[in-house]
Amino acid sequence: MSANPVRITGTAQHEAWQRRVLPPVEQVRPHVWSIPVPIPRSPLRYTLSYALVDDAGIVLVDPGWDTEQGRDAVRAGLATAGAALTDVTGVVVTHVHPDHHGLSGWVREQSGGWIAMHPVEARTLPGRVWRRPRADDQAWLRHHGVPEADLVALSVDPDRIAGILTMAAPDRLIEDGDRLPLLSHDIRAVWTPGHTPGHLCLHDALAGLLLTGDHLLPRISPTVGVHTPEDDDPLTDYLGSLRRMAAFRTAEALPAHEYRFRGADTRASELIAHHRDRGDEILRVLARLGGLSAWAIAAELTWSRGWDSLHGLLRRMALAETVAHLHHLATEGLVKPGPDTPAEWQRVPG
Repeated sequence: MSANPVRITGTAQHEAWQRRVLPPVEQVRPHVWSIPVPIPRSPLRYTLSYALVDDAGIVLVDPGWDTEQGRDAVRAGLATAGAALTDVTGVVVTHVHPDHHGLSGWVREQSGGWIAMHPVEARTLPGRVWRRPRADDQAWLRHHGVPEADLVALSVDPDRIAGILTMAAPDRLIEDGDRLPLLSHDIRAVWTPGHTPGHLCLHDALAGLLLTGDHLLPRISPTVGVHTPEDDDPLTDYLGSLRRMAAFRTAEALPAHEYRFRGADTRASELIAHHRDRGDEILRVLARLGGLSAWAIAAELTWSRGWDSLHGLLRRMALAETVAHLHHLATEGLVKPGPDTPAEWQRVPG
């Protein structure tokens, strides 16, 4: 069966994206509303939150970043849908990044509703992962070849991310295949690990919708990175999750950023090809230069802004993506790390 072309369906959203303004609140289907919530100082500009209107109330998916402007956007969006915060019975979080989960606790306080996410995602809440001493994080960065002069700028300082560390824990857990507790929708969770370990998509077969969170975006590639010693092989997980998208080829994709589109299977294939090309680029670097740390490899790769223009968090994200690719290539038996610090990666002969 041939793949669908990637086709923009959220035309008003796309026009707003081109104009660099917030898109309108829209009724995507009967009882399904798209609500843009602004993200401060971010090229992503906004999160598309989704209000699922039910006979018993509203379930809000990914309420967005916690700012006063964001809170106003949620209130206004619900009002456009003919509802109020007090009508919200629950929040479903596709993943715990602050542009998705930041407002969940506030919504729960205002409405009395529950918060739900995948159990693996609950274990990776920032408040549970990033309370480690800064020296431990610097040791991890040093292991991957980060120069001493860059350690402070790249390491995570718990004091500086205190707001993220207090994001809400869930009241409910949602496993792969679980049906959301809604009376007038039949929406089931699809576990799509990769961008985060417990990332969820939500499938409404009757309405022909797939809420994709950050798993599938129409224009950009979501970050897939290794950030701590506990992270395993998120890219292999992500590629497997992308292959699951073939089952949703007829659905309209409702992403958390940018705009709605059709052709989820084709978009997934494009992303698989993108990561294959990046892996091939890493193999070429190692063939040309021999054993290198992940930091040295990252400096040799192609980045949209160029390596020299990346600083601080952006360099850390580039390193995290490079380590993720190296872990995937090691799973494939193509590379292996050396035993020392910094670890030098080598191609496996054959």
